[in-house]
Amino acid sequence: MNTQEKKLLPYITGFFICTLIISNILATKMIAIGPFVFDGGTLLFPFSYIVSDILSEVYGFKQTWKITLFGFLILIFVNMNIFLISVLPPEHTWTLQNEFNAILLQIPRITVGSMCGYLVGNYSNALFLSVVKVKLAGKFLFIRTIGSTLVGELLDSLLFVFIAFFGLYDLSVLLLMAFSNYAFKTVIEIIFTPLTYKVIAWVKHKEQLDTYDYQESYNPFLL
Repeated sequence: MNTQEKKLLPYITGFFICTLIISNILATKMIAIGPFVFDGGTLLFPFSYIVSDILSEVYGFKQTWKITLFGFLILIFVNMNIFLISVLPPEHTWTLQNEFNAILLQIPRITVGSMCGYLVGNYSNALFLSVVKVKLAGKFLFIRTIGSTLVGELLDSLLFVFIAFFGLYDLSVLLLMAFSNYAFKTVIEIIFTPLTYKVIAWVKHKEQLDTYDYQESYNPFLL
């Protein structure tokens, strides 16, 4: 099937990239709800995993990995622009330079942590979905979506929290933050499983596509 027939792919890709950018900006604020502590991006980031599930299930591992790498490059581009604007001299009546730096210059370290967790987590997520789909002959979608999240989000949460916030918070807070991130994202995936089912079925119907990655190479360096 050629690229022109994948009518929904540009929209799904756009939403995927949008969630990545916004979640990195929102991650500059720490949130405490009851005993749980997590960054603001946690509220949005699970949706990127749901979209990743849709991409993997409909379009296959290779297409999903290409989009994941594209998202990685977009995050670098966003971060470079934030840094450039921060070092340019402000107009003399604009008095928010310190506030700008205090909030947005957190993003480079957060972005590094996010990108490392994002690449490893999304690779694991897509790999799990791809392999298990073939093994189970396309049955038991909930095993693939929830199982891939349990693996991908664990790696993502640990890498992100320790790279982005190590040295800024006590180890106990980091562990609580990692657990809170992991638990919240996993619960979101489970809650949204019925919706994920419906969206995947709808996209498959619209695209007339259901990819099985038989004899796929999972080398991340081979596109």
